[in-house]
Amino acid sequence: MALMLVLAIYFLLPLYFLIVAATKPQGDLASTSGLTFSNFQLFDNLHTLFTFNDGIFARWILNTVVYAVLGAAVGTLISALCGYALAKFRFRGREFLFSVILGGVLVPSTALALPLFLLFSEVGLVNTYFAVFLPSIVSPFGVYLARIFANAAVPQELIESARLDGAGEFRTFFSVSFKLMSPALVTIFLFQFVGIWNNFFLPMVMLQKEELFPITLGLFTWNGQTARTPLLQESVIMGSLVSIVPVIILFIVLQRFWRTGLAAGSLK
Repeated sequence: MALMLVLAIYFLLPLYFLIVAATKPQGDLASTSGLTFSNFQLFDNLHTLFTFNDGIFARWILNTVVYAVLGAAVGTLISALCGYALAKFRFRGREFLFSVILGGVLVPSTALALPLFLLFSEVGLVNTYFAVFLPSIVSPFGVYLARIFANAAVPQELIESARLDGAGEFRTFFSVSFKLMSPALVTIFLFQFVGIWNNFFLPMVMLQKEELFPITLGLFTWNGQTARTPLLQESVIMGSLVSIVPVIILFIVLQRFWRTGLAAGSLK
């Protein structure tokens, strides 16, 4: 317990520092301790954050929500369909295809940024929403996880019963298998969401228009301007705090699905 307490403090200390720094005025960041509160100006800092440069930060939040929510939802659906097909259908080359997908898990996303840029520039998609959205919906790890869980959670007898009742393959998947795979799909969604929400290198390569930036790239741009505009330092800190709130809320809302999956596994 003592070791766990030390680890909890270690991981929560940066978050505490971020909360404390977000409540301070710009002048107190360097003149006061990073772990103690001073003049409480949280709401003033929020107002400055959302009004600076004609409220561009709100646009960055909207862009990030579009990228993360739509990308994670579409990516989860694609991963579920692919994983289910690899688990429940037998066809020539299935294991080879699955091996290629596993190989894709080992390829870092940063290594794909330049080839994607060259490819998207040929079709005129650079500096558009699709330049970030389309790569985000592909998840080899999601396909792997979906296949493993489909093998374990979806009985073949249940699928055969649905087929005997006249259900087609898509109806069987969405009405029967999809519900049984929901704990794994929530996990895939969260992995996708957090990965896209924190994505930085791909948007930096693909985007030049400031109004298309996600939060990560926008805050990075502001942070590079703090030498000329010191007041941006507080906005960068405040924006960093705001950017982690949706992720925390999402984990809290969806954690019950994980508990359901753990309970189902214990019964099996």
